[in-house]
Amino acid sequence: MKSALVTGATGFVGKRLAGTLQRKGWQVTAFGRNEVAGKELEDAGITFIKGNLAHREIVMEACRDQDVVFHSGALSSPWGAYQQFYDSNVLGTKHIVEGCREGGARRLVHVSTPSIYMNYRDRLNVAEDSPLPRKAANHYAATKRVAEEIVQQAHIEGLPAIIIRPRAIFGPGDTTLLPRLIRANDEGGVPMFRGGRIMMDLTYVDNVVHALLLCADAPESALGAAYNITNQEPVILLEVLERLFRVLDKPLKRRKVPYPLAYGLAGLLEWKARLLGSEKEPLLTRYSVGALGRHQTLDNTRARNALGYMPQVSVEEGIVRYAEWWKQHQNGHQ
Repeated sequence: MKSALVTGATGFVGKRLAGTLQRKGWQVTAFGRNEVAGKELEDAGITFIKGNLAHREIVMEACRDQDVVFHSGALSSPWGAYQQFYDSNVLGTKHIVEGCREGGARRLVHVSTPSIYMNYRDRLNVAEDSPLPRKAANHYAATKRVAEEIVQQAHIEGLPAIIIRPRAIFGPGDTTLLPRLIRANDEGGVPMFRGGRIMMDLTYVDNVVHALLLCADAPESALGAAYNITNQEPVILLEVLERLFRVLDKPLKRRKVPYPLAYGLAGLLEWKARLLGSEKEPLLTRYSVGALGRHQTLDNTRARNALGYMPQVSVEEGIVRYAEWWKQHQNGHQ
């Protein structure tokens, strides 16, 4: 029986991955901070370790005797203090690498992010080796970039490692991407830059899990590289939102906003929040404005060729599944 450690296992992707691995007969250890989600994993027969990636000893212990370590734990947010991102994403990844080395892991599968490509310009068909911006878009992108460098260096030094960069993950259990848009719609309308005709990539959560499983079994020739993962079907933001709200039986409320105005306002709100030392995310951040107002699609050729990656669930089907889940979830919480 193969054994796996999943970090970030109380988060969206990690939890889905832990459950899938267990159903496939793996012996799974889940590592995360959320005790309520941890209890759900335990009830499903998965070993749960409550821990923080910044605490070296507990990470080292969790990594011991694991065949594959899936590192999906990270602090992912467009806002927050740099030190928090550093502790979770940089220090945490260092600890995972050390744990894999000392614990004898056969492979490290690291979950990174395409946020490292973000430069607030339109970018279509971005490949993994495209030049990265001189300045990272935010603390999250900056620390995830350093984390990748740590993993790649470890690979050069002999640790079998592989990296994926999944884009805009959605599906049942999503607490970030679509819920934010639904909330904005409820609170007056979704901000629409450039008429909402923004080209973007989405990735259904099960397709990310599928890619992670392919990484666990990928040939040695595929190791040491990073792979873009998307649904391989670029979409227009407005069309996706129209589809989503149709299935949710809600009217889509659009708010036309000029991009330069929103970007400037976001900068002002960020400045004010920093000045006041506020930990609360401003109503608008430059990153969220950029994500909704600039074209960005990724090239998946490398993942197709080296991993044999093909999405299992289409965006259309994913939206329907998410909407069904959301309706049940909302009904249960009213």
